[in-house]
Amino acid sequence: MYRSNVLVCGGTGCTSSNSLKIVDKLNEELKAKGLEKEVNVITTGCFGLCALGPIMVVYPEGSFYSMVKEEDIPEIVEEHLLKGRIVTRLLYQETVAEDTIKSLNKTDFYAKQKRVALRNCGVIDPEKIDDYIAQDGYAALGKVLTEMTPEEVIQTVLDSGLRGRGGAGFPTGLKWKFAAANDADQKYVCCNADEGDPGAFMDRSVLEGDPHTVIEAMAIAGYAIGASKGYIYVRAEYPIAVKRLQIAIDQAREYGLLGEDIFGTGFNFDLQLRLGAGAFVCGEETSLMTSIEGKRGEPRPRPPFPALKGLYRKPTILNNVETYANITQIILNGPEWFASMGTEKSKGTKVFALGGKIKHTGLVEVPMGTTLREIVEEIGGGIPDGKKFKAAQTGGPSGGCIPAEHLDIPIDYDNLIEIGSMMGSGGLIVMDETTCMVDIAKFFLEFTVDESCGKCTPCRIGTKRLLEMLEKITSGKGTLEMIDEMEELCYYIKANSLCGLGQTAPNPVLSTLRYFKDEYIAHVVDHKCPAGVCKELLEFTIDKNKCIGCSLCSRKCPVSAISVTDYIAPGKKKPAFEIDHSKCIKCGACMEGCKFNAISKG
Repeated sequence: MYRSNVLVCGGTGCTSSNSLKIVDKLNEELKAKGLEKEVNVITTGCFGLCALGPIMVVYPEGSFYSMVKEEDIPEIVEEHLLKGRIVTRLLYQETVAEDTIKSLNKTDFYAKQKRVALRNCGVIDPEKIDDYIAQDGYAALGKVLTEMTPEEVIQTVLDSGLRGRGGAGFPTGLKWKFAAANDADQKYVCCNADEGDPGAFMDRSVLEGDPHTVIEAMAIAGYAIGASKGYIYVRAEYPIAVKRLQIAIDQAREYGLLGEDIFGTGFNFDLQLRLGAGAFVCGEETSLMTSIEGKRGEPRPRPPFPALKGLYRKPTILNNVETYANITQIILNGPEWFASMGTEKSKGTKVFALGGKIKHTGLVEVPMGTTLREIVEEIGGGIPDGKKFKAAQTGGPSGGCIPAEHLDIPIDYDNLIEIGSMMGSGGLIVMDETTCMVDIAKFFLEFTVDESCGKCTPCRIGTKRLLEMLEKITSGKGTLEMIDEMEELCYYIKANSLCGLGQTAPNPVLSTLRYFKDEYIAHVVDHKCPAGVCKELLEFTIDKNKCIGCSLCSRKCPVSAISVTDYIAPGKKKPAFEIDHSKCIKCGACMEGCKFNAISKG
C-alpha cells in the first residue's frame, strides 16, 4: 500500500514537453530518498489542461502542479513527498485560495465539465489493464454477455439517444440495428481513429489515456450485431496511441476478454489494428474500409450502405473513438442517465479540442447545450492579450465559422447546422480580431484540395477552382462578380460530390461569406485586408511624428527599402525614416524591430 500516488501526464502534449523524463527523474529521486516503496508513480493520459503541461497531480492531497520541469523534481520530492510541505510556487494558481488548495473540480476550467468519454484520462495508467478493471472496466461487457440479449443492447443504445461523435451525428443505435438485421456469415465492427481535422486531438487523447474503453465497447457492439471480428483504423502519426492500443489488445487477450468464449458465454470477438497513412479522406467510412482492405483509400457510392455491404462487402458498423467511449457508461448507468444530459435532440456530452487564440488550450468535455460563450470565456479563459473574440471554427475543414453574434448559442448538432457550421469530430479553433476570415477560408480550402482523393470531378476540380478564386481575392486581384461565382460553385460542389469530404468542403467559404462578406468586399473593392493578414494587400507606414530616427528599422530591413528623410518631428533630435513601397517585400521586420510603435500596417 502506497501512502502517496503521483500522476504524471503521459499524453502527446506533455510528452513533447519531456514529461517522460520527469517520470524518470522522479523515480530516480524517490529511490535516492528511500521512498520508492511509499510513493507510487503513475504515467497517465491527458488531464485536459494542455496549456499548462507538463502536469503532475499528487494524491491524497490533490495538489495540481503545472508546467513542471525536470529541475523541479528534487524540490517536489524533498519538500512535498518527504516533508509533507506542498510546493505552492508550482501549483496551478486557480487551485490556490487563501493558502489552501481548492478542489480542482471547482476551478473555472473543470467546474462546468462533465467527463464521460474522458472519465479515465488522467486517472489510470493506460498500459495496465488492472487499473482499468479497478474503474469498473469490462463490467459492461460482462453484463451484456450474461444478462442481456443483442436486441436489448441495441435498444439500450437507442434509448440513450447517443449520436455518432464523428461528425454527422447519425443515431448510433439505429446504425447497429441496421447491421444486426442483415444476415451474413461474417460481420465486422470498425473504429475510426483516423483523426484528421487540423487542431483536433480528442480521439488521440482517449486512445492514449483509456484504450480499453474502446476495446470493450467494440466487443459489446460485436455482440449486439453478431460480429466476431473488428478493426481499429488509427493513423500512424499517433505512435503513443498505437503503442498503447496494441498493449491493451494484448492484455485483453491474455485476460480472456478478447478471443474465443469470452466470459465462458460462447461469444467470440477479436480485434486488429490497421495503420492509416494520414489521408483525410479515409475519415469517410467507405474510404476507411477500402483502405483496411489494402486498397487506395477512395470512397464508394452509397447505397449500399456499410450496414449491408461494408468491409469486404459484409455488414459492418463504423463508429469513431468518442462514440465508443460512451458505450460502457450507458450500459452500466442506464440509457436514462445518459439521456438526462444534453438537449432534446443531442444527448450526452461532447469532447472539444480547444485551440487557436484562447488562453487555456486543451481538451474539454461538456454537456451538449453548453453555450459557446461558456466554453470560450469561462472554461477556455477567454482571448489572450485583451483581444476581442471574432469567430470560432467548429468541424474543421468540413465545418464553418461561428461569429460573435452567436456566442450564446447552445452547442448541439442541430443548432450548429442551422447557423452554417457543424459539430464535426470536435475541433474548436478560436479566432480574435487579428484573424482574416478570407484567409481562414483559404487555409481550409488548401487543406481539402491537398486531401481530395480526386475520384470525383466536383471535388477534384471544383475545390481547386474555389481555392484559385480565394487566392486572387487575398492578393487584391478579385472582383465582386467572383464572390457571386464562388458562392454558386460552393453549392454545386456540395450537391454533386461523391463523399462527405467534397460535400462539406465549401462550408468554410459559405460560412465566412454569410457572416463576414464585408471582409471579402474590402479585399476586392478597397484592396485592403481589415485584419492586416493578407501579405499582398499590406502596406507598412512609418509615422514621422512618432519616429525618433534611431535607424533600427532601416538596419532590420533585408531589402534596404527604408531610408532617412529631411523631416524632423517636433521635440525630436533626428530626422524620421520612410518606407519605399516599391521596394518593400512586406516581411514586417521593421515593425517587429521598432520599439516606439511608430510603424503600422494596413
